[in-house]
Amino acid sequence: MKLGQWMGLLALIASCYILWQIRQALLLLFAAVVLATALNRLARYLQKFGLKRSIAVLLSVSFLLLIFVGLFLIIVPPFAEQFQQLTQRGPQGIAKLNEWIDQIESRFSGQIGQRLPNLDINDIIQQLQPLFNQLVGGAGAFVGNTLGVILSFLLVIVLTLMTLADPLSYRKGFTQLFPSFYRRRIEGILDECEIALGRWVIGALISMSVITFLSLIGLSVLQVPLALAHAVLAGLLNLIPNIGPGLSVIPPVTIALLDSPLKSGFVFILYFLIQQFESNLLTPYVMAQQVALLPAVTLIAQVFFATFFGFLGLLLALPLTVVAQVWVREVLIKDILNQWHTNPRHLAAIDTAIDEEYESIGVTHSKPESLPEQKLEIPNNTESHTPENQ
Repeated sequence: MKLGQWMGLLALIASCYILWQIRQALLLLFAAVVLATALNRLARYLQKFGLKRSIAVLLSVSFLLLIFVGLFLIIVPPFAEQFQQLTQRGPQGIAKLNEWIDQIESRFSGQIGQRLPNLDINDIIQQLQPLFNQLVGGAGAFVGNTLGVILSFLLVIVLTLMTLADPLSYRKGFTQLFPSFYRRRIEGILDECEIALGRWVIGALISMSVITFLSLIGLSVLQVPLALAHAVLAGLLNLIPNIGPGLSVIPPVTIALLDSPLKSGFVFILYFLIQQFESNLLTPYVMAQQVALLPAVTLIAQVFFATFFGFLGLLLALPLTVVAQVWVREVLIKDILNQWHTNPRHLAAIDTAIDEEYESIGVTHSKPESLPEQKLEIPNNTESHTPENQ
């Protein structure tokens, strides 16, 4: 290798290392882009009613903030109250269980009564004391992580507002990173990414709404406390396929257990049926109409992004996969693989080697028909791909 090639290889390795070190910041930037895309789509819709872009953007941002405040008020205060009741009723439940065991011991004598455990609340508290001390010791780390999440959320909001205020400048700066002959093609790919992300957002909102509605009806029929909060939480966690629905069943089952173990079983069955409906009917139909993602690809993407990027990667696995699908289809497949052509002499040499190999093992095979030679041509869109009203 020449000196210039070594320098290029070292520059590539250094770039990959730097990108790996700032991967969390890049994920936050991507989250801001996804949010800005959704708000920009809403702003364009409002512009159809004759509103100026500045007013449409302001209304879109206000609507987003209203949703965040509403979700916080619906979910956080009721769950905090229920958690406090759970901590208060926990010792009462243990005491009732101890009384129930005492009654069984008084009714049944012999080995059955001797084998039944005796739950002493004081012994249980003493056994839980080390765990309590450990939780108190980790309170500082929990507060630090919570502060980090809040700061990351505020950073995403700020980046979203900055991107939404002047999207064309950031778009132009990104296209400048590519060679001049390929920039018009990059504009078209960015348009495809925007369309794909917008469709994914619409599909996700439809799925969330249906899951929230079904959960609300089922929990209301079962008379589970905080039915609305549990339903909204189930809809939000539906953004994380294969994992979110399993997490959403824990709070309602726990709260229903305070009333009756039978009720908690019914809640579990309800969520199981909703999850089966969502995974087998709702999501395949909605996503097939919006974005074409195979279930296996979705699962592999979740495992990959969660392994290398943590919880934030798991949360953004689907939009990342949608964008990656567009780039692979447009750049790798259309611009490289579909335009690939080989010298006919090389193809003839390959065919001859294959024939000799088959003859050496005594096998005959039929040759496929030759494909017409393709010319190397990179798609060049003559029309401007700049989204209107940006």
